[in-house]
Amino acid sequence: MEQKPVNPLRAHFRQPAIYLKLPSGGQFWNTGLELPEIGEIPVYPMTARDEILLKTPDALLNGQGVVDVIQSCCPHVTDAWQMPSIDVDSVLIAIRIASYGNAMSIDSKCPHCEAENTFEVDLNGYLDSVVVPDYNQKIEHEKIRIKIKPQNYASLNETNKINYEQQRVLENIALDGSEDINKVAEYKKHITRLVDLNAKLLVDNTEYIEIVSTGAIVSEPEFIEEFYFNCDADLCKELQDKIVEVNREGAIKPQTGTCTECTKQFDITLTFDYASFFDSSS
Repeated sequence: MEQKPVNPLRAHFRQPAIYLKLPSGGQFWNTGLELPEIGEIPVYPMTARDEILLKTPDALLNGQGVVDVIQSCCPHVTDAWQMPSIDVDSVLIAIRIASYGNAMSIDSKCPHCEAENTFEVDLNGYLDSVVVPDYNQKIEHEKIRIKIKPQNYASLNETNKINYEQQRVLENIALDGSEDINKVAEYKKHITRLVDLNAKLLVDNTEYIEIVSTGAIVSEPEFIEEFYFNCDADLCKELQDKIVEVNREGAIKPQTGTCTECTKQFDITLTFDYASFFDSSS
């Protein structure tokens, strides 16, 4: 069998720029990750193709562009759709650092005097601020216990996409008091979809539900979804509040900047608008 010739330029291919310890430590990945024994994954700089993908609206809208770039820059991530949400921001920051260095310019308006400021921040500071929420805690409600988990990127992307589309539709359906039957019907249809979306969000954040009296564990998504559609609203509200609280705990923490005009300090929040976040000039 004829061997494929080896490219003599192979030694000059891109090399890992940094190594990242995933906030999850490899937990909550069902598949899609080959974690090295050292517990850190190598992160490579972006290629020209990667940069083009992050400037392609359709690829960003459906999430495929982000997935392709993550798998290109982090070869040990073989299926980025399975990445738990707590790893996503850290991986994207690491790719930005590997590609353009740890310094990044951020434009931010002072909340005190509304002056525009430009800060050069150290992205390593944002990485160091990551705190992994405690997903071992359980929510007890009457005779059941609910164990939550982070969404994976596929679920997170789908949730964001549907929510964005639904909000746009609802904004365009103006219920102005007129007796427009079609308009009212369309409004109700989209409200129903938003309700379904919220139920899906609860399912995707639930690892299992334990029945206290029997110790039975229910982990089948279809059974959990049916339960959320038929339980009382107080439980859903309690669970939603807990998910928001946990997500806030695990969010990238802001850095502090001083306004050049009024000299007061305020938070500099890192936002993931991919077109600007992965702009080499920033």
